[in-house]
Amino acid sequence: MRARRALIFLTLLALLGAGAARAEASTAIFYYPWYGSQARDGAYLHWRQHWRLAPFDIASNFYPLRGAYSSGDPRVIAAQTAEIAATGVDELVTSWWGWGSLEDQRLPALLAAAKARGLRVAAHIEPYAGRTIESVGADIGHLRSLGIADFYVYRPNDFTPEQWAPLLSRLDAPVRVFAQTGLASFAASAGFDGVYTYDVLVYDGGSFARLCAAAHRLKLLCAPSVGPGYMASRATGDRRTKPRRNGRTYDRMWRAALRAHADVVTITSYNEWSEGTQIEPASADPPALGYLSYDGAYGLHGAAASRAYLVRTACWVAVSSRALMPRRGGFVARASGSGSSSRAARACTSVF
Repeated sequence: MRARRALIFLTLLALLGAGAARAEASTAIFYYPWYGSQARDGAYLHWRQHWRLAPFDIASNFYPLRGAYSSGDPRVIAAQTAEIAATGVDELVTSWWGWGSLEDQRLPALLAAAKARGLRVAAHIEPYAGRTIESVGADIGHLRSLGIADFYVYRPNDFTPEQWAPLLSRLDAPVRVFAQTGLASFAASAGFDGVYTYDVLVYDGGSFARLCAAAHRLKLLCAPSVGPGYMASRATGDRRTKPRRNGRTYDRMWRAALRAHADVVTITSYNEWSEGTQIEPASADPPALGYLSYDGAYGLHGAAASRAYLVRTACWVAVSSRALMPRRGGFVARASGSGSSSRAARACTSVF
């Protein structure tokens, strides 16, 4: 175990010691405001996919520490935004399914909670029914009026570059629009500002260097997506998996993103429980048999393991922003570092 920790520590030292050639990377995390509970919303929204019987039998291979919660509960929103802010992540990217959708209705409360924690909010424009180029243009106008400047378009290849170009050419800074694609040439010809990958199964860390090199050649921002794993069998029946390997999968993807000189490291995800990509705390003692937990992640067990991926995220965010300096036996926040950087320094020291 000591040898393994030493190897990981030396890897991080190499990343930190790469010098000016590696610029700081900002960070963003994908967030889902679509959950509902019987008590608050009249139904267990998203928890009952694939014939599940929430609250104890839910559409996830993991069980949330908060239980089958409602994303409309102000206490939940406050706690979640506080957790995200504590990791040092710069931006929360909320799933958004069109005007009038549940996600749209919950956006004002989310914006207020995020602002109180110093978090920027971006919109993940999903492939909602009836989505067109024109509707996306109206979406951006609507969301800009709420203070949102960054937009991540999922499944942009529903339309051709020629269809995207007239809309995107009209948008000026500070608006940035990212395309979910592994083809930088598609994004450039359409007029997007950058690319992101989201899918941690299709876009493994092995593709990040090629993607970012191609994006940078075309003057695009590169925002590859890292995640702890993937498992969706209880929610969708999908038997494909990306094992977490006690945190090694997450670390490997982070290293790949930073070595690729990512401009933004995007994280899949804070709370996509149905696909098992979440880093939100999971119960160490689920209410029924058959659930997984984070036990063993980074050598942590029991209640301590519930927050293992949040702690590790704080460490990697600090590394990506170059807010930490190595010292014998661990890390220390730079003199100008924030309180969150100091917390991350302690977190990094505790796990390496």
